Amino acid sequence: MSGKCPVMHGGHTSTGTSNKDWWPEGINLDILHQHDCKTNPMDSGFNYREEVKKLDVQALKDDLRKLMLDSQEWWPADWGSYVGMFARVAWHSAGSYRLADGRGGGGTGNQRFAPLNSWPDNVNTDKGRRLLWPIKKKYGNKISWADLMVLSGTVAYEVAGLKTYGFAFGREDIWHPEKDIYWGDEKEWLAPSDERYGDVENPDTMENPLAAVQMGLIYVNPEGVNGQPDPLKTAEHVRETFARMAMNDEETAALTAGGHTIGKCHGNGDAADLSAEPEAADVEYQGIGWINTKGRGVGQDTVVSGIEGAWTQNPTQWDMGWFDMLFNHEWELKKSPAGAWQWEPADIAEEDKPVDVEDASIRRNPIMTDADMAMKVDPVYNEICQKFMNDPEYFSETFARAWFKLTHRDLGPKSRYIGPEVPAEDLIWQDPIPAGNTDYSEEVVKQKIAESGLSISEMVSTAWDSARTYRGSDMRGGANGARIRLAPQKEWQGNEPERLVRVLSVYEKISADTGASIADVIVLAGSVGIEKAAKAAGHEVRVPFLKGRGDALDEMTDADSFEPLEPLADGFRNWQKKDYVVNPEEMLLDRAQLMGLTGPEMTVLLGGMRVLGTNHDGTQHGVFTDREGQLTNDFFVNLTDMGNAWKPAGNGLYTIRDRQTDTVKWTASRVDLVFGSNSLLRSYAEVYAQDDNDEKFVKDFVAAWTKVMNADRFDVA
Repeated sequence: MSGKCPVMHGGHTSTGTSNKDWWPEGINLDILHQHDCKTNPMDSGFNYREEVKKLDVQALKDDLRKLMLDSQEWWPADWGSYVGMFARVAWHSAGSYRLADGRGGGGTGNQRFAPLNSWPDNVNTDKGRRLLWPIKKKYGNKISWADLMVLSGTVAYEVAGLKTYGFAFGREDIWHPEKDIYWGDEKEWLAPSDERYGDVENPDTMENPLAAVQMGLIYVNPEGVNGQPDPLKTAEHVRETFARMAMNDEETAALTAGGHTIGKCHGNGDAADLSAEPEAADVEYQGIGWINTKGRGVGQDTVVSGIEGAWTQNPTQWDMGWFDMLFNHEWELKKSPAGAWQWEPADIAEEDKPVDVEDASIRRNPIMTDADMAMKVDPVYNEICQKFMNDPEYFSETFARAWFKLTHRDLGPKSRYIGPEVPAEDLIWQDPIPAGNTDYSEEVVKQKIAESGLSISEMVSTAWDSARTYRGSDMRGGANGARIRLAPQKEWQGNEPERLVRVLSVYEKISADTGASIADVIVLAGSVGIEKAAKAAGHEVRVPFLKGRGDALDEMTDADSFEPLEPLADGFRNWQKKDYVVNPEEMLLDRAQLMGLTGPEMTVLLGGMRVLGTNHDGTQHGVFTDREGQLTNDFFVNLTDMGNAWKPAGNGLYTIRDRQTDTVKWTASRVDLVFGSNSLLRSYAEVYAQDDNDEKFVKDFVAAWTKVMNADRFDVA
């Protein structure tokens, strides 16, 4: 410190000790307040989905095709072609998606930020983004980074010779790292897989919602489980990991084969000689990481995965070369120059080898990873590969469809797709919903609902249960489609199946009589219940309503892929399926974030739901009112009243007692009390408890409720 001023500045400008470090058990409301206008450099009126419609798609693709073959001196292209590079940029952008919570994926351009920009598995994707920068600069606001990265991989396959299935624009960029995605608890990159499995020998014991086998990987370890080659064991991990990405065995085999048909692995050097990853590199690196500090460090001397070599004889062409190489040779374990395990042919003719990336007069041994070998030794994958080999056209089509699914799985329903290359076909993984009718009288439907004899609790709870499945991570779920009446949702414990059947039978008749879809009736009934409850509390309100929801059918519904959307807990209805390691308030926060709610919206909705009597199975926990069924702010008034004392009663429950008489007034769960104990949530609760904010409470509740009901209405957005 000699020669430096000893006075420290007062701003917290580096990533030092945070509140979370001091109080690690506290809940982190930051995940509800990310991606706001303060981080976004675009003007308030900027609408990317409108801007991208102005894009000259053909000109953009022409520029990308030129880029594929325009080798740059600062980062030379392998064999003069960047097709492998950009396939990997797109693959690793989209490949972080996981089905369990819909998080990850290529829909936000998050590969630009930590931790993804510095994952060991993403080595040198930073170079790909820099190669794309002149194109991004040229087309500016009309193309997002998220769209451009995914499109670059699709164009790469077209340049290689594949007939792709299509492409859709519409991915909007974020402007800082996502705070809501849990990537694992490990404190070091590539920590042993055992840390995220109950038993690493049993792949389905991997911690949910994770999909990758190690911290810092997209999928599986290419050298084998925990870096130990064993293709049969690797096959089971591949199967589990890809299933957690919503891929079946055929799609998995196609993606493995097609993904390794172009490009190569890089490991011709010592990884210890690389500079730090982008997020840790000093300023002179300008956001570029993993620079080889010895020798050329580019071209034939590049180090990425540590494995070294190409999979096929013609690594820039779309062909059946991967199958020819894998199945027509015997393979043996070797070590790469970087010291990584890889498989090489025991015997191969010189003319069957790929040439060197820079010197075509030199032939190099091809390689296979443990995941490649898994396709050969696993009987199920082997059978699929045999089918592909017997029908190359079928393989190309299967890969093209699987690639489209991989790169569009988190884009949401087809109504969000933009551009001239959107396929006409409706795919079941897009959760298709038929258009709904709007030619009916909203008032007639509301009148029939009001006369049906259903209670406020039944109407509001059913509407909520239908809509709460929405998750903004991949835009799945929601009230549109009324899938709450289909398998598997109709049997979910959280939906109270007996109550649900009874209520739906009423709605089905109203739908048949009026022409409104069942989905619209469900949501409109929630409005009726809220308006009735508000009126009873002295407030005349009208809940905004959008007509036109459709009713999905069983054949439009991939039931298996909806299983992960099942709520295991719903703090808004004070219910939890069973005890979990995670606290109930953390599960509430997670659900609120997936639904796109802010802290105040989460707060006002929960307080309103309590007084409306919507608790699961009619429990009274948190119903801090003697006016149940009226839309009042009583929950907040009584929660913040220091005339009450709060005492543990065991099993996560509490009693609320009068401080003077010690008589029990109410009971509560942890979820209820966190709104009085957490300093941020209490600040919101106090706003809604104020004497002058009872009208604000009702107004805010209606606005937040409407937001939840309309979250999936991309068809009218």
